[in-house]
Amino acid sequence: MLRYVKMHGLGNDYLFVYGTPPDDAPALSRRLSDRKNGIGSDGMIWITPPTREGADFGMRIFNADGSEAMMCGNGIRCLGKYVYDRSLTDKTALTIETPAGNRVLTLHPSPDNPNEISSVTVEMGNAQIGKPITLSADAHVLRVIPVSVGNPHAVVFTHDAAHYPVSVLAALSRHPQFPDGVNAECAEIISPTVIRMRVHERGSGITRACGTGACAVCAASVQCGLSPADTPITVRLDGGDLTVTVRTDGSITMHGDAVTVSEGLADDDSPPRNH
Repeated sequence: MLRYVKMHGLGNDYLFVYGTPPDDAPALSRRLSDRKNGIGSDGMIWITPPTREGADFGMRIFNADGSEAMMCGNGIRCLGKYVYDRSLTDKTALTIETPAGNRVLTLHPSPDNPNEISSVTVEMGNAQIGKPITLSADAHVLRVIPVSVGNPHAVVFTHDAAHYPVSVLAALSRHPQFPDGVNAECAEIISPTVIRMRVHERGSGITRACGTGACAVCAASVQCGLSPADTPITVRLDGGDLTVTVRTDGSITMHGDAVTVSEGLADDDSPPRNH
């Protein structure tokens, strides 16, 4: 049996397991993430021993379709809560090893319970912003800004993010321009410091929030002169708000909540692992 904890950041939910992922981790993620026949989630995140010097924990991310992700902003906040709440660390500053590089977390205990984390700030590194390109997706002509924050994003600015066609984001996510797939975001500038965003994540589909996507959108907004640098930007997602700051040097911080939903045991057909 496999012990898991279901957690979410703004409704972007994952099944967390403390240990080394087995060889069949992709298939396991597909089975358990299924919302009708499994537990239901946007994927699985394994909290592993670090392999790089200076890191406190490692992170492996498998999407609901079994593909492995490089980075997950909402997931890494939940990871910080997981290890602190379960006394795996007493540190409130952690370095997490991810396939996209190390990320530094600052954990914020709950005012009501100092033994429980309520929110996390993440140093997300620097965004790499490409030149705008024009693409056709689902019969729509789009001005797309490619952005990487350790994983790839395609940002489209629009006047009405709430009603933006989901089919366009889905088509953009698997556009031939991005042979490995891309996380596709539509973003509406409500004001220079407030952005409404929706997302289609590669490997998971439409999700209620995407932390790396929020960072990508803010980086693109600052680059285009739509938002100021060195100023907190509120990103409104379907699942709630994230706060993102893009510094003048290009580095990004993201702040948001982390919530534990439930924990339990799931059938695990894989061979035994070391924990």
